[in-house]
Amino acid sequence: MEPSNFALFGFMGVGPQELIIIAVIVLILFGSRLPSVMRNLGRGVTEFKKGVQGIDDEGDEGGKRDDV
Repeated sequence: MEPSNFALFGFMGVGPQELIIIAVIVLILFGSRLPSVMRNLGRGVTEFKKGVQGIDDEGDEGGKRDDV
């Protein structure tokens, strides 16, 4: 197996066929709830990015403030 393929599919011996089977099982079990799960995941990522941006903004302002 090539090193690039090993890095991609070498995680605990899980190959592409197994990943497809796992994806099908997940779709069968959670198919009806998948849109809401993805929507909530997107909201979480957006909130995380806003939080990180806020920390970056506060860090930039922190060096400029003299009230500390």
